[in-house]
Amino acid sequence: MDHKFTEKLQNWLQTPEEQRDYEEGALLLLRLNGNPIMYRNLMANPKGKADFIAYNLQKYLNFRVQQLTHEQVQDMQVEADKIVQAHMGLKEKKPADNFKKGKRLDHDELPDEIQALYVENLSIVQRMREVHLRLRSLSVTEAPCPDSERYPFLKELIELDKRLHENWKVYDHFIPGGGEPRLVEDVRERSKTALRIVNLSKGRYKKKPSEELKAKILEQYALILNPSDKLKEELTDLKILE
Repeated sequence: MDHKFTEKLQNWLQTPEEQRDYEEGALLLLRLNGNPIMYRNLMANPKGKADFIAYNLQKYLNFRVQQLTHEQVQDMQVEADKIVQAHMGLKEKKPADNFKKGKRLDHDELPDEIQALYVENLSIVQRMREVHLRLRSLSVTEAPCPDSERYPFLKELIELDKRLHENWKVYDHFIPGGGEPRLVEDVRERSKTALRIVNLSKGRYKKKPSEELKAKILEQYALILNPSDKLKEELTDLKILE
């Protein structure tokens, strides 16, 4: 699929009606359906056929976006499978048993924010296991699972894995007395920004829920360091968190 053409199609449809170039719209439709007779008829009075052109372009765009999302979900599934393979502990009932081997000997002497990364990683692994089990349950249902249902869980699993590695990088390489690593500060600032985005987005989601907004909230939630129980409860009540 030509993703650039899909983007061009989206841009045309997002242009206000009074600013649209309907001759260009007719040409876009020709590229999609290959019907020169229809194209000639439309070009006789493109503005008079504005609704017809917009309707058909939107129909084609919906199909292409659906296909594009399917391709993205397939790619994400491959990445998620690699993550699960790398973290065999996701299949264990007590991932904390093997998790302790990554603990530093000087852990208790580290600053609180560095110790918190280790503690957070345990909760991340536990959440990854929950998401993995949820994906497995979706894959064994009798009816085919829509991409829209798998997408937020795949995205969350991938983001959690990224966050897990970043936390380990900071935790493992922290040098006591060597000054605060820039990466620690980056993680903190990213967490604060993510929290603000989640708090703003959850209100919008409550009024008008959508899979796209849900995915955005999950993506940002995965970046929050030690999210509060209150926030978890709010997102669970909204059925954003399972």
